Amino acid sequence: MAAPLLYRAWVGTSMLLVPFFARSEVRKLRRAGFTVVRAHEKLGHATEPRKPNAPLVWFHGASVGESLSVLALITRMGEVLPDAQFLITSGTATSANLLARRLPPRTVHQFAPLDAPGPLKRFLKHWHPDAAIFVESELWPQMLRRTHASGAKLALVNARLSERSQAGWAKRPALSRHVLEVFSLILTQNDAMAKSMIAMHAPPDRVARGINLKSMSAPLPVDEDTLFEARASLGHRPVWVASSTHEGEEKTVLDAHKILLTSHPDLHLILAPRHPERGQEVMNLIAGASLSLTRRTRGDVPGAEVFLADTMGELGTWYALTDVVFLGGSLRPIGGHNPFEVAQSGAAVLSGTHVTNFAETYAEMEAAGAARLVADAEDLAEKVDALLSDKNTRDKAQAAARRFSQDQSDRLGSIADRLVAALELKP
Repeated sequence: MAAPLLYRAWVGTSMLLVPFFARSEVRKLRRAGFTVVRAHEKLGHATEPRKPNAPLVWFHGASVGESLSVLALITRMGEVLPDAQFLITSGTATSANLLARRLPPRTVHQFAPLDAPGPLKRFLKHWHPDAAIFVESELWPQMLRRTHASGAKLALVNARLSERSQAGWAKRPALSRHVLEVFSLILTQNDAMAKSMIAMHAPPDRVARGINLKSMSAPLPVDEDTLFEARASLGHRPVWVASSTHEGEEKTVLDAHKILLTSHPDLHLILAPRHPERGQEVMNLIAGASLSLTRRTRGDVPGAEVFLADTMGELGTWYALTDVVFLGGSLRPIGGHNPFEVAQSGAAVLSGTHVTNFAETYAEMEAAGAARLVADAEDLAEKVDALLSDKNTRDKAQAAARRFSQDQSDRLGSIADRLVAALELKP
C-alpha cells in the first residue's frame, strides 16, 4: 500500500528542516555538558559498538519518566535473553544523565536520532535492531516505518496518549493506520486506552491491556555516603518527605509541617520539588513560612526544620531516611506521580486526590492499605501524624506497600515473556 500523502509530506519537510533541528538539538546538549561527538548521536552517528552476532533489542522513550520506566523491564528481559544486547534511546540531557547511573547489564544509551531520513538511515545501518520497543506516546512516523522496513519487529508498551493527541490521530485515519500497523503488539496502560487505540485504527487483534510500567520501575539508587552523613546529622529525629511537588503545593506541605511541629517539635521535613530549577522560589516560600532550612545545592545536609532537596536523581537516598512520603503533583489537577518507587523503599504513601495518571495503581494501593489520599494541609497533617504517632499503623502501611511492590514485580515477568513471544525473540 502506498504511503499516505501526509506521511510523504512529513518526509519531505523533515529533509528541509533537519539542519535547523540538528543545530538546535546539538546546541542544547553541548550547553548541558555533552561532547560534540555525543551530541551528534542526534544525527544518527553512533558512539557505542553493536555486538556482532548478538540480538539487539532497542527501547525508546523520549522523556525522563518514559526512559526510566523501562529499566526494570530491560532487566527482566535480559534474564530471559542472556545473549541479547540492549539499546535505550532518549531525547534529553536529563534523561541521559539519570540513565547513566542506572543502566541494566548489557545495556547502552544513545540519544535518539531525529525523525528524518539521514539520521535514521545512519542509526539503523549501525544498530540494525532485531526488535524495537517504544514507550508511551512516542509515535514518530519515519522512525516507526523505517525501523519496520529494516526487518525489526515492533511493540508499543505503556501506551498513553492525551485526548488531544488521540483526536489528532483519529482525524487522519490513513496516516494513523500507516503508523500503527507496524506494531506486532500494543500494550496499553488501561482498558480505556486500549479502546482509544483501536478507535485510532490500530489493528484490534494486536491491542491489549498491559500494565503501567511506571508502577514497577527499578529501585531508586541510594548514595550510601550521603545517607550516612544525613543520618549522622539527623540523629533520632523523625523525618517525613514531600517529593515531586509542583507550584502551589509547597505552601500546603509547609502549612501541614507547621501544624505537625506543634505535636512533633523535632520533626524534620525533606522537601524535594519536581523541578529543581524552582529551588530559589521554594526556598523563599520556606523562609516566608518562618521555618529554618538547609539546602542541598548549597552543599548542606538535613538538620534544620526543612531540608530543600533541589537536585535530580537523589530521591532514593531521601526515601531511605523516612517511613512516610507524600507525593506531589496530586493536590492540583496534574495527574499524580509514580507511587511504586516509594512503595519499593518501604515507606507509607500519601498523595493528593488528583491521580488520574495512576488511577488504577492508587485504587489498588488504597484497597490494600498501602496508600492514603489527602485533600488539604489539615488532612495531610492529620494523616502524617497518625503514621508518626502509632507504630502499629505505620508498620501495617509499610508492610502493605512492600507487598504491593512485590506483587507488581511478579507481574513484570509475564509482560517480558509476552514481548519476547510477540517480537519473535529466541530465549
